[in-house]
Formats: sequence, C-alpha cells, structure tokens
Amino acid sequence: MTAESTEPIAPDGTADPPLRPLPERAALLLDRVDAPPRLVAHLRAVHEVAATLVEWVRLRCPGLEFDAEAVLFGAATHDIGKAVHVAELSGPGAEHEEAGRELLLRHGVEPGLARFAATHSSWTVPGTGVEDLLVSLADKIWKGKRVPELEDLVVARLAGADGREAWEWFMELDEALTGIGDGADRRLAYQMSHPLTRR
Repeated sequence: MTAESTEPIAPDGTADPPLRPLPERAALLLDRVDAPPRLVAHLRAVHEVAATLVEWVRLRCPGLEFDAEAVLFGAATHDIGKAVHVAELSGPGAEHEEAGRELLLRHGVEPGLARFAATHSSWTVPGTGVEDLLVSLADKIWKGKRVPELEDLVVARLAGADGREAWEWFMELDEALTGIGDGADRRLAYQMSHPLTRR
C-alpha cells in the first residue's frame, strides 16, 4: 500500500447512519488483513457509538480518568479476529477474540491496545479497566442491546469518580443509552447492506 492510499476501507464519514471515519491506523490494519466489508461496517458502527460514549462521559463525568484514544482504537478493531474466523461474522463463536489479539500483536499493535480484541466480551474479569467497559458497552448498545451487569459496572465507575449516588448515574446512563439505542435499526441496516466477503 502506498502513502497516498490511506484509509481505503473507510475513507469518509457517512450520512445515513451518521458515522465518522475510523482512526487511520485501524483502517490501515483492516485493509492489511483483508477485512470483509461487513466486518468493517460493524466496526464503524461500534466506533461511532464508542465515540458518542466517550463524549458523553467527558461531558458528564470529567473526573473519570480514562484513555479516550484507546477506547476509540479498541472499538475500531475489537472484532478484527473475524477477518480470520469469517463464519463468526454471521454466526456465534468466540475464536475471533484471541485470534484478533494475536493478529493485532503480529501487526505491531501494542499489547495495551491489542487487548480489546480479547476483552470485549469479558467485562467481569478482575482488572477490567474503564476503557474495556466502554468498548464492551459500545459493542452491545450499537444494536440496542442492554446488558444490566455491564451497565452496572459502568455506573459504579462513574459514581466512584465523582461521589454521586449510583442511582443518579443509573438514570443518566439509562437516558444516554436509550438515545443511542434509537439509532440501532439504521446501524444494523448499514452493516447488513455490506457483503461478507471482499470482491
């Protein structure tokens, strides 16, 4: 790939649904691993939701320290292992998780960023960081799926950062996630409009 051809997979934002471009490094990696279009569409949808969550947390809870760039990169690459385990794009399976982490490491991604490929479905593991929780939450709410256990963990982090009661944070987060979930049908339709294989 030449320097002139940056971001060939996801060069621009989209209007319907509104999705911002993937981080350049993530887009280049997806191109290198020959990621299927449907996978890229999924990652763009999750990345958009993660960006919305990052903005919301920064605005509502500035005392919560986290690495926003890591969240965005993690959301943009969390399912990259499905470029190897393509059947998991349209069916169940978890082989893509560790495969994705290993794939990212082989392509020079730092372990701290590669981890999201393996942790996005394991938010109860001891030592799970705020960044991991936000990537996991984005990976659920992009399609309108609510996971109370995961949301409770996010609420606990928010409450711990500013001292407000957990119930207050629950109400605020619930409102935010409901709003994000309202765009789920458009995001799902966008993902499904892309083929499972690259031509």
